[in-house]
Amino acid sequence: MTKDFDLLVVGSGAAGLTCAITAKKRGLTVAVLEKEPVFGGTTALSGGVLWIPLGPHGRQQNPADTREAVRTYLMQESGRFYDEATAQALIEHGPAMVDFLQRETQMQFVPTLYPDYHCDAPGGAQVGRSILAAPYDIRGLGEDMARLKPPLETITFIGMMFNSSNADLKHFFRATKSLTSALYVARRLATHLKELALYRRGVQVTSGNALAARLARSALDLGIPILTSTPVRGLLEEGGRITGVRVEGEGGPRELRARHGVVLACGGFPHDAKRIAQAYPHVRRGGEHLSPTPESNTGDGVNLAEAAGGVADIRYADSAAWMPVSRVPLGGGRFGVFPHLLDRYKPGVIAVLKNGRRFCNESESYHDVGAALTRACEGQKETVMWLVCDKACLAKYGLGYVKPAPMPIGPHLRSGYLLQGRTLAELAAQAGIDPQGLEATVRAYNPPAERGEDPAFGRGKTAFNRYLADPEHRPNPCVAPVAQGPFYAVRVVMGDLGTFDGLQTSLVGEVLRRDGQPIPGLYATGNDRASMMGGAYPGAGITHGPNMTFAYLTAHHIADQALAPRAVPAAVVPVREEVAV
Repeated sequence: MTKDFDLLVVGSGAAGLTCAITAKKRGLTVAVLEKEPVFGGTTALSGGVLWIPLGPHGRQQNPADTREAVRTYLMQESGRFYDEATAQALIEHGPAMVDFLQRETQMQFVPTLYPDYHCDAPGGAQVGRSILAAPYDIRGLGEDMARLKPPLETITFIGMMFNSSNADLKHFFRATKSLTSALYVARRLATHLKELALYRRGVQVTSGNALAARLARSALDLGIPILTSTPVRGLLEEGGRITGVRVEGEGGPRELRARHGVVLACGGFPHDAKRIAQAYPHVRRGGEHLSPTPESNTGDGVNLAEAAGGVADIRYADSAAWMPVSRVPLGGGRFGVFPHLLDRYKPGVIAVLKNGRRFCNESESYHDVGAALTRACEGQKETVMWLVCDKACLAKYGLGYVKPAPMPIGPHLRSGYLLQGRTLAELAAQAGIDPQGLEATVRAYNPPAERGEDPAFGRGKTAFNRYLADPEHRPNPCVAPVAQGPFYAVRVVMGDLGTFDGLQTSLVGEVLRRDGQPIPGLYATGNDRASMMGGAYPGAGITHGPNMTFAYLTAHHIADQALAPRAVPAAVVPVREEVAV
């Protein structure tokens, strides 16, 4: 394989692949470098949603949405970190990026019904700004199917994936009550079991796995090599310009040259123990943190850029996209991380602290609940909560990794993942919660909950609260009493979906020095680049949408520079002599 390229992209997530595809379409030679033996990065484990306001799907769903409304919402959400040029770039180029990928590649998107997470805030939208990667049959990857990063084990059912749109899961929750849902589930299970027998993995993938697979297929179709098991160990620099990378791989150490730039898209620093101890408040005070992101996301891009003069200060109050998670025993000494994406919204589930008290609206976004938990536990070493429900709620919705009836709960009780008590006091003793506090909380919560009310935190008042709840539960799809024992609880700690703080860059992704000047030839995108949201999380897909948009812009900028006509120096311009007649 050649060792010289126009562009090298370090990292094979959505941002890195979007950048590589765009640059290749502009005529540059490109290679993607990935340290893991599989490609897809954090993207392959994600929900696969993009926040792209005013895109082609959104204009059909919400034709009344406007640039001014989006701009107002971004200003409201990002606060003092709001940047007009960056906001306008997202508004203008996000839809163009989606159009480009759908027109030129294997990438396809479908609309979702997600409201903005703060849809009642100024400029917020009830629908139309979040799109989802369309499902994909990964047999289309051919022999590269084995190199696609599998989905997060804890959020699959025997390896079967569910769609982030929520429509898929509704059939599984209703399988014992609806013939239509029962038939749907039976067909899904039969197809999946056949796939396992033939391929030892599910091949009908959704969410982030579909996003990663479609982008990888598109890159491979264009002849872009995705070099897995190829960690980058250093940057090459000549005359003050980054000109390539030093890598390791099966052939040993080697150098790869990049004529027009190196793009860092390594997924941020969620597993850089030293950096998160500085950035995450609950880690600074000695608390537990479990990230479901790939363990290989150890801050390589940020570290490489800093060594070259880049800057990655910790500036945001919330340095990551917070996700409440639980530690799941998987047997054989293995543990997994379960992100609590859905259970908190269901009626009859409440979240309490060690003192037994509720502290927030459980039906807000994962990021908002995580931020509230961090602040509620300030001054304590542990940042922990428990999700609590009764027997009827557990049977209907499940709790965390525990599936709803008729799936057995015995294994989870024996492993200690699920805690049980005949009374609230007994449950509290099992969990280490203050029993009097828990009893007082439920005693105050239940009477208004029976009427569908939550005077303490207003649960169920927004369209987003209700979106992931139970629409068939009346009068409030998010609220029901915790009434009949036995009672159950799952211990939940802080996790993240990726980092928000990152490298300071120009609008087009040039990595900047402390003095604000770009480092020639060095770019950053994805979670290696500081989030435009300033630590806020305004809607579903707020990571992928901007990341892919700015990766698209970065690729165009590099191509514009590479393909621009070279000015001929004046000293070598030939002089035409006049000939006397």
